[in-house]
Amino acid sequence: MNRSGRSQLALGIILVLIGGWFLLNQTMPEFRNFFEPYTQWPSNLLLIGAGILILGLATGSPGLAVPAAIVAGIGGIFYYQEATGAYDSWSYMWALIPGFVGVGTVLQGLLGENAGYNLKRGLNLMVISAVLFLFFAAFLGGWTILGEFGPAVLLILLGLYVLGKGLYRTFGKRGE
Repeated sequence: MNRSGRSQLALGIILVLIGGWFLLNQTMPEFRNFFEPYTQWPSNLLLIGAGILILGLATGSPGLAVPAAIVAGIGGIFYYQEATGAYDSWSYMWALIPGFVGVGTVLQGLLGENAGYNLKRGLNLMVISAVLFLFFAAFLGGWTILGEFGPAVLLILLGLYVLGKGLYRTFGKRGE
């Protein structure tokens, strides 16, 4: 089966499973009572992300690791906010979403889909996401570990990273 067919199969299975879940939840109180602790907000997003990843593994679609990581990562953010009551942290937590894409891309590469390219791209996304998260957390007052100079230090580090990457590409291609 080609990639498009596997993706369509995976999407069809996801839709059937979600529909079956909703049907059983509405018609069988025992089902609802048994799964109620696991379907509370926001832990249900973590379980949905894990389910998407398992479905991707079962159908041989490593590409489903990316949406699985995004859903589970956003579930983790919401879980943190529910546990701590720090709902204003969303002003800088959104910067982690590209990192979740990076985690999914690394998983996709580890599962065998264009490994070298996906590992490099995923790690790059995770670094950029971490720098953005640290910068916005320091700038918006959510994280003061770097003190009052945090945003400036992070901008300098990001600039050095971009410069180093550009120089590596430039001089790396000369040697080839």
